[in-house]
Amino acid sequence: MKKLPCIILAFLCFAIGSYSQDNFSVQNKRKSDKIRFSLINNVIVVPVEINGVTLSFLLDTGVSKPIIFNFLNVSDTLKIKDTETIFLKGLGSGDSVETLKSSNNVLRMGDAIKLRQDLYAVFNANLNFAPKLGVPVHGIIGYDIFKDFVVEINYSKKYLRLTEPNTYKYKKCKKCETFNLEFNNYKPYLNANVTINNKNIPVKLLIDSGGSDSLWLFENDSLGIVATGKYFDDFLGHGLSGSVYGKRSKIEAFSLKHFEFKQANVAFPNAQSISIATQFKERNGSVSGNILKRFNIIMDYDNNKITLKKNVNFNTKFTYNRSGIELAHDGVRFVKEIDNSTLKDNRIGNTAASENDNRIVFDNAYKISLKPSYSIVELRKGSPAERAGLMIGDVILSINSKPSHHYSLQDLTHLFYGDIGKRIKLKIDRSGIEKLYEFSLEDVFK
Repeated sequence: MKKLPCIILAFLCFAIGSYSQDNFSVQNKRKSDKIRFSLINNVIVVPVEINGVTLSFLLDTGVSKPIIFNFLNVSDTLKIKDTETIFLKGLGSGDSVETLKSSNNVLRMGDAIKLRQDLYAVFNANLNFAPKLGVPVHGIIGYDIFKDFVVEINYSKKYLRLTEPNTYKYKKCKKCETFNLEFNNYKPYLNANVTINNKNIPVKLLIDSGGSDSLWLFENDSLGIVATGKYFDDFLGHGLSGSVYGKRSKIEAFSLKHFEFKQANVAFPNAQSISIATQFKERNGSVSGNILKRFNIIMDYDNNKITLKKNVNFNTKFTYNRSGIELAHDGVRFVKEIDNSTLKDNRIGNTAASENDNRIVFDNAYKISLKPSYSIVELRKGSPAERAGLMIGDVILSINSKPSHHYSLQDLTHLFYGDIGKRIKLKIDRSGIEKLYEFSLEDVFK
């Protein structure tokens, strides 16, 4: 009995020693683990455990450092330690962002564990992707996962498989295409082709699984990468250093070897928003979620390659938001609803009268509930919604007579991608006053 504590201590030391301190490792016999994810607005949201606390992270091939958002709300819970203040610069025309670098954190994804993980926690509470996606998102992670595993991304069935490289076995796939990966600042790039003005143009693109668009191209007159024909100015998204704006259009074709997309969506971000991205002179843009989701993907950083196989999403039609409205989850609001569980069949009057006048009177008992609130955060100039009189800050109460809280943010936004001519009726709250607006979805290139 006296030897028991020593045996336990020896076992614990062995267990801790079996983990890789500075790399992820899968703690099971298969050396592989399958992890379910949610696909929200073309981006992957996956559960990640940090220091024993389970959070939701975007899986983003376009980031080299794991970042936690809304840091002041989670710092005590995560027991962040070993910190130093630094400044990071990202997309957007704003300044660098104050960030707290923390070392020696324990991070887990499924059975994959790393004991010494650096994290970068952002102080700015306004830098938060959750309102735009409508689900909790606490951070973003990329390179640290991809460098240590062969990562299978099954967009059609919504799961990841993390496998340690020395145990991974490729299967023969005649319908797959494999590309060489190139790296700059720990970020992966591949070579593709775009067709603009009947000209086939080779391009080097960042693989950006954290972006919801199809393609971003950086305008370059000498290469022929320009927004020609019909386009419209629009909000493109949020970066670490602010909002990104630019032109939205279509290109004649986008090709990844024998995989080709006709009339693919493209955005041309304004130069001032992408100054940090263009520091890598060979880069011509990004390929993002609305293209990537059309494939099941094998990312193999260890062998510098990516393998693509088209899935059921491959022929999904490319569409645009035809309303001009950009929504975000804006907290919660109180909603008064009829409580059908208290419905009663009440007879009115005496028995004789009731027999001749069978009326059912409902006892309208109400319940008050907290429901998600969706508000307009961007409004495209000249769009149908703006011309109808809608404004930034309007809270959407109902759409086509159906309460907005009956929708997820993704499903509500999807209604704005409907057919040209579809009527949209919105009831909104503007500073406590309810208003009704109506407009039709239009061809954005009209």
